[in-house]
Amino acid sequence: MRMTFLAVVAAIASPIALAAETPQTVALHCPRLLDVDAGKLLGETTVVIDGTRIKEVRGGRIDVAGAKAIELHDVTCLPGLIDSHVHLTDETSPTRYTDDFHWNPADYAIRSVVYARRTLDAGFTTVRNVGDNDYDSVALRNAINAGIVPGPRIFSAGTAIGSTGGHADPTDGYRHDLAGDPDARQGIINSPEDAWKAVRQHYKNGADLIKIMPSGGVLDESSSVDNAQMTVPEIQAVVAAAHDYGFTVAAHAHGAEAIRRAVIGGVDSIEHGTFMDDTDIKLMKEHGTWYVPTIIAGKYVGEMAQKPGYYPPQVAAKARLVGPIIQATAGKAYKAGVKIAFGTDAAVYPHGLNAKEFQYMVEAGMPPLFVIQAATTHAAQLLKHTADIGSISAGRYADVIAAPGNPLEDITLLQKVEFVMKEGKVYKEHGAAAD
Repeated sequence: MRMTFLAVVAAIASPIALAAETPQTVALHCPRLLDVDAGKLLGETTVVIDGTRIKEVRGGRIDVAGAKAIELHDVTCLPGLIDSHVHLTDETSPTRYTDDFHWNPADYAIRSVVYARRTLDAGFTTVRNVGDNDYDSVALRNAINAGIVPGPRIFSAGTAIGSTGGHADPTDGYRHDLAGDPDARQGIINSPEDAWKAVRQHYKNGADLIKIMPSGGVLDESSSVDNAQMTVPEIQAVVAAAHDYGFTVAAHAHGAEAIRRAVIGGVDSIEHGTFMDDTDIKLMKEHGTWYVPTIIAGKYVGEMAQKPGYYPPQVAAKARLVGPIIQATAGKAYKAGVKIAFGTDAAVYPHGLNAKEFQYMVEAGMPPLFVIQAATTHAAQLLKHTADIGSISAGRYADVIAAPGNPLEDITLLQKVEFVMKEGKVYKEHGAAAD
């Protein structure tokens, strides 16, 4: 017998259906737990979860009356990881430069659901999406928040802001009759006045932060990876407008001069920073500017540039230049005391491999505890959401992951996450999807 549309709606909205979603108390038993706030590895610990948030953290294995017990074995529990630089609506491919002429926004949106799940399964419960094509990551964020699709918590920058012909210009490389003249509505600015319009458009379109492109980049079809592409007054105008709306500003910058201008202009973070020099480092420390290295992206494009035809020739040339440098720059910045938050530039490499960045950071000279804090407490500070995410402590969201063994002894174990909980819901258990 067929149900009418109203009957289906009634069944979906019935008290029985709603009861299945009623939050419950959970006692998560961890053999080991990394306290990222104190920088200590604790022994057996019980995390008591009430609905979406952590109620308390208690030493030992504690039986909690009325709570559902989840037993973990021979793993280390950590806070859900935060990737401060991803692009969930795209992914690397040798056909990327022609896909734009064949795919509709819906094609990118559908694929983004798969990329989001891969990211969550890798242990990343929060991401900062710093650039998309049509605010499609805003739609993805909304769908995840509504419980329609699984994925990490997203803070979206919408489309990136840059200058005509610069790294943010989506029509670079197009023939003249197709290129047109993108303006502030598409994030392309050429004056401080344009900057205010672009930021306000981002506010209107539902962005959570702002991403600017004050330098050249690797994957666009122009010839320079490091030239400065925005003026200091333009950057200052973006920052002033963004701060009016409560936005932080992330700056894609490979070149030393672009980094200097971005820091002077007041941005909150420098992304990539490949050719960062001593002057830049000094300025970043003085201004308290965060650095998001994205070593894995530099290494990946350097490797792919050796494959004939993977990138257009001018892109391959830039990739070969950046690849060997970015890891050493990250190590130099760490030794100098620059504030570092974890980020990978996911999409430049295949989604789900985010945790390999930890290995590259350690190889650059950063201690394992530091790189884990970069993806938890530091990243939460950059996002200005320390009250909700970044540690396993009372009042925070119940974002908990578990990796085998002890990641402080072998950081590559974070590439083998076995358990993922986000806001009290288990998405991965015993290494397999839980729903």
